[in-house]
Amino acid sequence: MSRLVVGPFNRVEGDLEVQLDVADGRVQSARVNAPMYRGFEQILLGKPAMDALVYVPRICGICSVSQSVAAARALADAFGMTPAANGQRVTNVMLATENLADHLTHFYLFFMPDFARAVYAEQPWHADVQQRFAAQEGAHARLALAARQRWFTLLGTLGGKWPHTHAIQPGGSSRAVDPGERIRLLAKVREFRAFLEQTLFAAPLEQIAALDSEAALQQWHASAAPGHGDLRLFLTLAWQTGLDRMGPGPGLYMSNGSYPDEGGLLFARGLWDGAAGQRAPLEPVGITEDATHAWLADASGPLHPAHGMTLPDIDKPAAYTWNKAPRLAGRVLETGALARQLVDGHPLIRDAAARCGGTVYTRVLARLLELALVVPAMERWIKSLQVDAPYFAAGPMPDHGDGMGLTEAARGSLGHWVSVRNGKLANYQIIAPTSWNFSPRDAAGVPGALEAALVGAEVRPGDDTPVAVQHIVRSFDPCMVCTVH
Repeated sequence: MSRLVVGPFNRVEGDLEVQLDVADGRVQSARVNAPMYRGFEQILLGKPAMDALVYVPRICGICSVSQSVAAARALADAFGMTPAANGQRVTNVMLATENLADHLTHFYLFFMPDFARAVYAEQPWHADVQQRFAAQEGAHARLALAARQRWFTLLGTLGGKWPHTHAIQPGGSSRAVDPGERIRLLAKVREFRAFLEQTLFAAPLEQIAALDSEAALQQWHASAAPGHGDLRLFLTLAWQTGLDRMGPGPGLYMSNGSYPDEGGLLFARGLWDGAAGQRAPLEPVGITEDATHAWLADASGPLHPAHGMTLPDIDKPAAYTWNKAPRLAGRVLETGALARQLVDGHPLIRDAAARCGGTVYTRVLARLLELALVVPAMERWIKSLQVDAPYFAAGPMPDHGDGMGLTEAARGSLGHWVSVRNGKLANYQIIAPTSWNFSPRDAAGVPGALEAALVGAEVRPGDDTPVAVQHIVRSFDPCMVCTVH
């Protein structure tokens, strides 16, 4: 048996190492290391409660709006506040803008360029992939970057800046939208829709969203023009290279639910058990963090985040990462777009997962599908803004309180737990999507979702960056700065 350390992975934020034990050309076991400790959960202690809204967006420059939303909801829960309806709609638009930009970036800049590598040179689609997606040169990647830049002007209007906007508050949004701005916001969303319909899908968003089975997807793929649509090209190479058999997940999926919408949620909260084919309610009280294999103190054993601690212990025996091991009722789970769509019940994703489970293919497919699902919702939220109604609901801020803020970032479930005493932050704990998916082994030795998904991946002799390992890791889309705070 040989040992291989692979990393970094992402082309923007790459603080990740994966240690692989390899035998007979296959990964036998994996250990995932988040090598950077941030300290935010210690920095926040003793600060005035509302200061959390200034600090936590700076956890990450990629998903700072998601952090703001979770913090605002945790404080609103602690203070007993309800955001104004307009403020909630604007918050939805800001969060969706960031999440969809992440989906676009992941597909065009992180995931698809791997298929332009020389290892695929003999494939009939390789030249097309190079022309569209080659790093820094691909024509469609450049179009996506331009579309992303224009897309983010939505956050300039609604939040003042991106990243690290301060417009999102427990009572809603500090930024009202006038009638002229509403028209301009809608125009920006429709410009982004045009890019998706012309370049990514080569089809109306509603047609993609309505695909209700893999058979329907295959029929659409067969009828689409060969030279058009990046989704069609992805499906071609995914089915030919076996991405639907690569990187199997744990089979249990979690979604915190996302985008409050007309009295409910656009994407439901809950769990999806792939083996049983059943949805179950999510009970956050069952969440614990196990620090057995993290360079963090764990004298009290696994703790619920409301009572958790994040204290460095750099010389701890058996530790190999800064990441704790989050578990739900002791079980390993997967979170992300695939989990959101399985929990919410989208028929295409449930049908694909029933055939092949959580794999590289289904993870990427779910992210692309969300682009088609969320843009029309954004159009609806902007149209429903009430010009004369408030965007912010003021309320009392008690000196004592405990709260939980749950949301969905692009990569999956994000939770903040806050305790306020005498107006100051007495405890603050965060579990990010990458904390779930990239978790180490727990006290029982059970590996996290990615560690288990890498087992069985092909490693060719002399290959220091195994392509299968790259695909699997990228399908979970690591954001390591969000992992350890």
